Amino acid sequence: MTVNVLPPATAEKESAPDPHQLAPIEPAKRKKHRSPLAYFLVAPAALAELLVHIVPMVLGIWIAFITLNQLSIANWVNAPFVGLQNFVTALDPSSPIAGQLYGALGRTLLFTVIVVAIAWSMGMLGAVLLTSSFKGRGLLRTLFLVPYALPSYVGTIAWAFMFNQRDGAINRFLVDDLGILQDRPFWLLGGNSFWAIVIVTAWQFWPFAFLMLLAALQNIPGDVYEAASLDGASLWKQFTNITLPMVKPANAVLLLIMSLWIFNQFNVPYVLFGPASPEQATLISPLIYQQSFNNWNFGLGGAMSVMLLVVLLIASAFYIRMVLPKGQHDND
Repeated sequence: MTVNVLPPATAEKESAPDPHQLAPIEPAKRKKHRSPLAYFLVAPAALAELLVHIVPMVLGIWIAFITLNQLSIANWVNAPFVGLQNFVTALDPSSPIAGQLYGALGRTLLFTVIVVAIAWSMGMLGAVLLTSSFKGRGLLRTLFLVPYALPSYVGTIAWAFMFNQRDGAINRFLVDDLGILQDRPFWLLGGNSFWAIVIVTAWQFWPFAFLMLLAALQNIPGDVYEAASLDGASLWKQFTNITLPMVKPANAVLLLIMSLWIFNQFNVPYVLFGPASPEQATLISPLIYQQSFNNWNFGLGGAMSVMLLVVLLIASAFYIRMVLPKGQHDND
């Protein structure tokens, strides 16, 4: 085995740059020319975003640091600045307001978990059933979307009538028709009120889960299931090993959106119970409303809103970082 070693002068000559070789030409920098028309077209949307979201959010944050009640609301611009006092009052464990806040926060977390679980399970079941082809599939798809197509207030008012203790359809069905219950329970008072908002909210949200999951399932090639069937995989194994992994990106986005919407649920409790929810069914958003508009303590309500915003931002950022699929870099 021979090793060729170049003399030092030759190696130095080969490594030295060729003075006649042209330097690589750098790509010319593109000059970005922004047409004034682009700014003109974007301006209405930017102005609407500013007026609808940014300004109210900044105003709400400012209200959290002032004393704004029935005495100062007439001259709200000059309301006294109190710093973090509203936050201290809301978080002080010895104050009754903090007890209400902690109770509503825990209740809202439980409410969110239950409703998301029910809505996702019903949506997944409906999507899986309607993925296969059979007669009447189009009609069922349309019927499944009816709760989502109805205005939220209309559907909730209909449920309020059905939950009526004396003449409601639910008590008639459970007591008169089936005989499961002896007495007619109150569904909009006491402990049953919590389950009333769970039922109505899950009824409103499960069609959205169904729609998202159905779109995701239709992107799975049928050949994958056929190959799994030939290998002897059961339906449950096909669901856990094929369906769930392949709809994971859609599931991640769906669970995040539903969790944020349901955690901020306000319409259903307000329409079912009015301005003041029963204690057993008071969620965080109705509690903020009660402190602000029933008790005329807008500063305290603003402090609760700011804390709720911070908690949701942190939870969303953590979820996006840990669960949502990462995008590929342009250089990959």
